Amino acid sequence: MRYVGIDWSTSSGHQVCLLAEANSNQVQAQRTFEHSAEGLAGLGHWLIEKTAAPAGEICVAIERPDGAVVETLLELGFRVFSINPKQADRFRDRFSPAGAKDDRRDALVLASALRTDLACFREITVDDPTIVELRGYSRLAEELKSEQLRQGNRIREQLLRYYPQALELTSEIHATWFLELWALAPTPKKAKRLRRSSVERVLRANRIRRWEPDQVRTILRQPALSVAAGTTEAAVVHIRSLAERLLVVNRQYKECLKQIDALVAKLAAATATSEDREPGQDDEQSDVAILNSLPGIGRINLATLLASAHKPLSERNYHTLRLMTGVAPVTRQSGRRRSVLMRRACNKSLRNALFHWARVAAQRDPTFKARYAALRAKGKSHPHAL
Repeated sequence: MRYVGIDWSTSSGHQVCLLAEANSNQVQAQRTFEHSAEGLAGLGHWLIEKTAAPAGEICVAIERPDGAVVETLLELGFRVFSINPKQADRFRDRFSPAGAKDDRRDALVLASALRTDLACFREITVDDPTIVELRGYSRLAEELKSEQLRQGNRIREQLLRYYPQALELTSEIHATWFLELWALAPTPKKAKRLRRSSVERVLRANRIRRWEPDQVRTILRQPALSVAAGTTEAAVVHIRSLAERLLVVNRQYKECLKQIDALVAKLAAATATSEDREPGQDDEQSDVAILNSLPGIGRINLATLLASAHKPLSERNYHTLRLMTGVAPVTRQSGRRRSVLMRRACNKSLRNALFHWARVAAQRDPTFKARYAALRAKGKSHPHAL
């Protein structure tokens, strides 16, 4: 095997270091390649030319598990290994205790560490196209949800200035039905002329059953706040701008959820018809079916787990799942001193998915609810118990 280290960059180019032999740290060649189609293609051809070896016998170390560099090398048949930047920083101390750092040295450190400590690296494999697409949609759904909450909070602040009674209708200010209702009665003055048929049409179109039209009109017609001249007009302009953006986000989020459902169904169907299934294994034992049967999982959490933890799930690697989701604590012990801390180095999306999964399960499922109550009785905090 031949070992290569790449210190990747998007501005100054990717620094590549090729070791001369498999049992030494002697450098055979170093070169910088631009972040472009020609540069990345040239990187692969240059490695094969310098080593005179097939791509499958060349191991490449890099500090990230995805990106154009990784995907290009995998497409060309190279074996690619990733490592956490914190671990790479520790390996750097072996070459320079004084803390010297530059791109050429970093590429050498990665190549040398891969040669001597292969177990510290994670080999990257090509994911199924459905998994890649599902990962993209799950991340997009997370971004759109954050945007909904952010814009909804801004609308809440404006309504508190002149129209607080409208907030009694819902806590989800970003909801489409609430925005449509506000457009019919953007001020307390217009709420007094709001017709019952108009409110009923909005509620029926959005399938809102917890409110009757007369109840909505009564709430919106409560006595208005006394505000300075121009305050109401300024707030209405601000909310109208935010509402237009939110309606677009809501539509995109709805379409994103449909795509997630379709991809999960496609993944479940592909698993059911896979030729790699063991004899006698039925559809109920697929990853999708198992996860989907768990209380409180939800479509977003399901998509996040399938997309971001596909490999440890398929390998039934319980310990890796605990590390990736941040459930496994970090123990620090020296002599008689011992402390157990929350794990920070993890996949944040997976940790959020597990947190919300446990939160809903503790509310809806009797078994989870009893377990949560027992942990709280022992003095555990809310997030610790979850």
